[in-house]
Amino acid sequence: MNTKPTTLAQSASETADQVAEQLATKAHDAVTATRRRANGALDSIDSSVDDMRDTAPSAFSRAAAQMEALTRRGMDRARDASNQVRDQAHRAGDRAVGYIQHEPVKSVLIAVAAGAAVAMLAGWFARSRSSRL
Repeated sequence: MNTKPTTLAQSASETADQVAEQLATKAHDAVTATRRRANGALDSIDSSVDDMRDTAPSAFSRAAAQMEALTRRGMDRARDASNQVRDQAHRAGDRAVGYIQHEPVKSVLIAVAAGAAVAMLAGWFARSRSSRL
């Protein structure tokens, strides 16, 4: 009767060893699979970083070229607007000179009236400013 408990104990021990070995194998397989996935993720990240490193300079170059083109266009528009204002001022000056030559009396009277209006406004501002102080 002594053989049965020993055999039963040995059988239980062997079963426990087999189960432990299976668990260890599965744990090892899970660790290996996790490492494989982690390495795959790291490779993917590394590839993405390499792609960004390759595309970033050209993207910055395109952005710089676009900014340069926009700046140039803005400067051209400002120059055109300045030329238009200058031309309009010259035309207005030419019209004023022509009016003065054709209507000298009216021109002098208009100038006197404008001067009087400016003098009145300056006096009014000076009085209103001194009364506030």
